[in-house]
Amino acid sequence: MGVTQERLERFEANRRRLFGLAYRLLGEASEAEDVVQDAYLRWERSDSAVSPEAWLAKVVTNLCLDRLTSARAQREQYVGPWLPEPVFADSGALGPLETVEQRESLSLGMLVLLERLTPPERAAFVLREAFGHSHREVAEILELDEAHVRQLYRRARQHVGAARRRFTAAPEQRRKLLERFLEATLGGDVAGLERMLAEDVVAWSDGGGKAPALRHLLVDREKLLRYLLDLAGHPRVTSMTAGTANGEPAIMLDVDGRFFAVIVPEFDGDRITALYAVANPDKLAFFMKQTM
Repeated sequence: MGVTQERLERFEANRRRLFGLAYRLLGEASEAEDVVQDAYLRWERSDSAVSPEAWLAKVVTNLCLDRLTSARAQREQYVGPWLPEPVFADSGALGPLETVEQRESLSLGMLVLLERLTPPERAAFVLREAFGHSHREVAEILELDEAHVRQLYRRARQHVGAARRRFTAAPEQRRKLLERFLEATLGGDVAGLERMLAEDVVAWSDGGGKAPALRHLLVDREKLLRYLLDLAGHPRVTSMTAGTANGEPAIMLDVDGRFFAVIVPEFDGDRITALYAVANPDKLAFFMKQTM
């Protein structure tokens, strides 16, 4: 069956929401685009979708679950730490960001936490938290009984619950903290950085073997402090400026006059508990397409 103009419009009305769902499930914008396109091709061939929102959510979720299963094996072979692809969320490309849960589920820190979950746990959590589906609706999407879905969701919340306090600061507060951090880094303010870096701060750096990056998590606060000062003073570093990624304040790093990395600090109160730096050029392509 060919797609009619009406059906095309109904799909387009759901495109951003579907992309936002696929991205939260996969942590990869390029893969999420492919999933949405696959869903569209299935929508073209279908003539039985009474509720396009529910039908498409089910198709996208199941396509993502298939990809997550294979992605886990691939990520075991990844060079260095794996981080999600950053995205520019302010354009509305990832669906509504009206609630705390919707914004929280998009942050790099939360996406890293979601990697701890099984694919079904991740799907149950994202569908419930970010998109407000009832347990009954999630059960229908995953083709499981409701009791099982409640159990999946409960386990998912237990896995990520202890860390959720990291995402409670208001955006304006995080922006001011990032500016303080950037000023201290560029100014070589050792004491200022020491005050901002938590004792147990962890730095993630994802180069994927294609860009200079740390090969392992950096868990030494003093080494991280020296690394930041060396980075800011490196002669090839053209600029470090404030921006946004995944709806959060972030640092845009240029090297030799070219965009090189996105660095997102994670705050607990006024202390930085984690730094996520994505330099793999493959993972920056979508972000650059959105912002450049």
